[in-house]
Amino acid sequence: MSKGFRDHFSSVSSDYVKNRPTYPLDLFEWLAGQCMSRDLAWDCGTGNGQAATGLARYFDRVLATDASTSQIAQAIHHPKIEYRVSPAESCCLDNRSADLVVIAQALHWFDLDHFYTEVTRGLKPGGLVAAWSYGVLMVEGEEVNAMVQRFYHNELGPYWPPERRHVETGYRDLAFPFTRIPAPSFAMSASWTLEQLLGYFRSWSATAYFIEDKGFDPVSNLELHLRDYWKDVDQRRAIEWPLAILVGSTTR
Repeated sequence: MSKGFRDHFSSVSSDYVKNRPTYPLDLFEWLAGQCMSRDLAWDCGTGNGQAATGLARYFDRVLATDASTSQIAQAIHHPKIEYRVSPAESCCLDNRSADLVVIAQALHWFDLDHFYTEVTRGLKPGGLVAAWSYGVLMVEGEEVNAMVQRFYHNELGPYWPPERRHVETGYRDLAFPFTRIPAPSFAMSASWTLEQLLGYFRSWSATAYFIEDKGFDPVSNLELHLRDYWKDVDQRRAIEWPLAILVGSTTR
């Protein structure tokens, strides 16, 4: 990619695959229903393959690519999914071969001009492209949520890559040069124990950069405070993320 690839997740790839929230299944069902055929879907910036496995329910084949070798090494295996290490802006996709291109929580990392050229080359006429992101989580319990927000914004704030701002704004400032298709609202939620929540925090790139800079794990300090309110280690709390989605088509 022309602006250079920096792997923000190689040091947390094992935590990433275990501790990231899953996307709602009705999102994939809706996207598949908008496609004229379901031969091939391209999941670009697949990470560990969470979106790819959702697409595999509805498409004959899924090509899942990521520029991070460590992420692909941790990817979820599925007989319909072919994983490849490849930058978004220079994919191995055949011309006019994909019915759908999906970018889940990754569009903000790409060189958009070059990537969109690749999308247009790879999509069938009338094919769809869908990009989504999920922002800052909300945790059940006023005191617990307040601690989580301070941790995200204040303690880790300086360690988030600058592209993270596009996630926080729901991609509204990113170019998306396709014919827009209105999408319904989809809920992204989970019911997690404290251990799962802490694992999610440790999968953040900002956490890894904090540890690299400061030499200690900030999640361990947060855990001490959270345990005052999370009395039972098996207790589950509701977690919600705002989910923003952009959907568009090439010329039909």
